[in-house]
Amino acid sequence: MKKLFTLLVLLTCFMGAKAATKTVVDYECDYTKATSWSHGWLNEEEHLVFEPGVGLHFQSTEAQEQFYSFQYQLHPGISPLDNDALYTITLRIKGSVAQDIHASFSGSGTPGMIPITTDWVDVVLENCVNDPEAAYFANSGCLLIQPGDYVGEFWIESIKITHEEQENAVPITWLPVEVTNGDAESAWPEWALTEEGGINANWRGDRTGEICAWGLTMGRNFDDQCPADISGDSFRARPFPADIEADPADATNHVFAVHVTQIDKIDDDNSIAWSNQFWIQSPKTYKAGTKVKVKFRYKAEKAAPGVATQMHKINPSIYLNGNGVGTLAFTTDWQDCEKDITWDNDGWSIAFNLTNEFREPNVYYFDDISFSTMKLDEGWFVASANTETGIEYDFANATEFVVDPDDETQVIATVGTEGKQDTWVNEVMISTVRGENSAFKGATIKPTGTIKAKEEDNWQDFAAGSSAKIKLPAAGVWKITIAPADNQILFYQIEGEAEKEPVDIVTNTTEFVINATERDWRGKDNDGNLIEEQEGAGQPWDNQFWIAANRNLAKDEVTVLKFKYKSSIDAKVSTQAHKVGDDGKPCTYLNWQGIPEMSEFKAGDWQEYAQEFTIPAGDDGMRSIVFNLAEIKSACDYYIKDVQWYLKYDEEGKTLENLISGEGTENFWIKINGVNKNAPYQYGTDPTDGISNVVNKVNTGSAVIYNLAGQRVSKDYKGIVVKNGKKVVVK
Repeated sequence: MKKLFTLLVLLTCFMGAKAATKTVVDYECDYTKATSWSHGWLNEEEHLVFEPGVGLHFQSTEAQEQFYSFQYQLHPGISPLDNDALYTITLRIKGSVAQDIHASFSGSGTPGMIPITTDWVDVVLENCVNDPEAAYFANSGCLLIQPGDYVGEFWIESIKITHEEQENAVPITWLPVEVTNGDAESAWPEWALTEEGGINANWRGDRTGEICAWGLTMGRNFDDQCPADISGDSFRARPFPADIEADPADATNHVFAVHVTQIDKIDDDNSIAWSNQFWIQSPKTYKAGTKVKVKFRYKAEKAAPGVATQMHKINPSIYLNGNGVGTLAFTTDWQDCEKDITWDNDGWSIAFNLTNEFREPNVYYFDDISFSTMKLDEGWFVASANTETGIEYDFANATEFVVDPDDETQVIATVGTEGKQDTWVNEVMISTVRGENSAFKGATIKPTGTIKAKEEDNWQDFAAGSSAKIKLPAAGVWKITIAPADNQILFYQIEGEAEKEPVDIVTNTTEFVINATERDWRGKDNDGNLIEEQEGAGQPWDNQFWIAANRNLAKDEVTVLKFKYKSSIDAKVSTQAHKVGDDGKPCTYLNWQGIPEMSEFKAGDWQEYAQEFTIPAGDDGMRSIVFNLAEIKSACDYYIKDVQWYLKYDEEGKTLENLISGEGTENFWIKINGVNKNAPYQYGTDPTDGISNVVNKVNTGSAVIYNLAGQRVSKDYKGIVVKNGKKVVVK
């Protein structure tokens, strides 16, 4: 033990001390103390309701066909979101039935499941991530819960979301952004109030940034022309410069006012949350990753809980995302709002949805609007790390690029020190700002091609990428050259480990036939069409097929998957990502983000699947891709062959790593009829307690017979059995 202790001390000295971290509370709500629901979205079926003094209450007497039949979105609008952070969600929850239910944080697929017990417990969900690429819930900061097959009741008393981040080593200075008339003490200029054809159209003009406060109300500024160059496809009310009025409580003070008088239907248009809005607008747009401090005062004629906010583009009504300044509860007294927001690209204004929850006519007042930005170093900066030796990123002391003495159109920087192996790095982050950690990560770039260690002319295009980590092909000392005007970047290894040599892409030519059995059905097709009522508890994942990589895959690794496929009948499929479970097998659910563009098999000739896909944040650590082969009710034979899975590389027919073996069946797994659910069988084994369609090149069938419990039985067994993957009756 003494020797081990000495080794640990030496390793600590070699690697350096860990960077100081702090716990950041992103969101916290005690639903039992809330006076109204203003922390998310509950679907129209109202199986989940807010009960004052109790919290959130879910109740269902019937299981749904799909786990996402009920969806509930809690606490939207957490901002800023760190794409590189691991979030921890703590829920105080209790149920009448113990069961896991599906959940997803900010579009990522994690945490995957929420375990419910029959006792009050604080459920801690760790390693939740934000997925900036998710279609709808990307960057939303919400917890989406999906208890579709839960029968019973459960209650949620509170929720808390935190993450760990490095202490910022540089004091932050805020610089004011000049806002014209932010205190409402000046009248709008004459041009801003000009109407054309009875409509004020300044919101889509070139000078929109000169107006810091905009309003929109149903029935006012109604646009019956619907120009083609604006957002929307129907005649409706449009934004106008907010009214400037005397404060009802202080005639010496002027404020911005929005009079909401119409909340009912206008013709066929429903009154919705964004039918009446207010915007605070900065005089400038912001690039992705810019952190801005937004300040204003607000109140209303009548108390109005649950006013949600969003981020918009330059034209006030053009939606960008759901991250505003959170959900505000308006009272009849002035309140101050001050919030730091990390803006998306082209972000310009914050929208307030004035009919979100309070459904009565009202007057909303705003005053003292201001924006501030951080004082940051601007230019080109690189921070580096070594994931193998423990060197961590130090964003505050990121190396600044300098002008290349041989070419003034380029800038250069070196990471690592020549002759000192303990400084070698294998990963970098390159940003256009320095001075605050999240701002650095939000303004990073990433190359679009493959980095080569010793090629002096391997220039690549680069693009913006929030929290983009650039993995180098080998650890060492690296010189990085950027040509800003051309958006190009060059990496060159000065010294260090040898780069992996590219190898030929291998094809596993084994032909797999998965004899998927008929699914125990519940009564509704997956597309919602009613079928004859049947009893059952079948799931789309009762028949499955795995392609398992030789190792765990990391976020942002770019892979290519190819194979040929067909089926005996036309069939729908879905895919998931799995990880290695406690049993050491790569068949433990991670999330429902499988592979893109794979939703069906077709009967007939072989089809070819070929997709390049990047491992998303929510799939970090995944090991296998899973095909759910019970999306349809009928039994079906699924055929897959000529599988390739490898890391993307620029040279045709080459890769730096094949992710599966070129022969054999060790990378392929199967589960049929829901048997042996926790331990699917690897191809080539001879299980005695389940069903396996072991097929190599040709489906030769099997003389082995199983009962419906998955137990191997003799040929004299009478009753319903499974033979060659199909149910048959033996009399």
